[in-house]
Amino acid sequence: MAFKVKKRGRLTYYYGGERPTLSAIVTEDLGNGDLKVYLAGLTGGHSAKGVLQRDELVRMKPTEEIELVFRSWEKWLQEAGICDSISKIDFVEVHAFGAQPKDINPMAEPQKFHDEQQRLYKEYAQAYSSFFAEHMPETGVPARFTVHVMDFPDKAASYELYSVGLYQPSLHQ
Repeated sequence: MAFKVKKRGRLTYYYGGERPTLSAIVTEDLGNGDLKVYLAGLTGGHSAKGVLQRDELVRMKPTEEIELVFRSWEKWLQEAGICDSISKIDFVEVHAFGAQPKDINPMAEPQKFHDEQQRLYKEYAQAYSSFFAEHMPETGVPARFTVHVMDFPDKAASYELYSVGLYQPSLHQ
């Protein structure tokens, strides 16, 4: 996807379409080439399938979805010409929206619903911390990590994430 770009003062918006609902990326110029980077919310379900042009739809599997979100953001950063690797972004905060289990009725099967919630929480925590440990060992981990449990339109995904980070090119020369 070729982003349309709109600059306004210290902000640059990267978006698609004629009348976008939101920007995929917004950067704030901090001077000296440093950018504060805002990455739009994505899921590892339908969102990542579209961004990464995957044939397979991942459904309710945080262990796979979390990496797909980061890889989608990485693709956007590359397409925007900001940087070539997600590992060059120092994340300040990550917000996650956790979906309720999609295939279990909490009224009919409350224990099964609870058990599935616990599985999703555990897998998400493992996938999230593993991504930073395995793919971004040079960076720190975000100072803010917020999880809101809710439902959202992507009926395949277990989580939706959005984030804020810094790109500091002088660290990567």
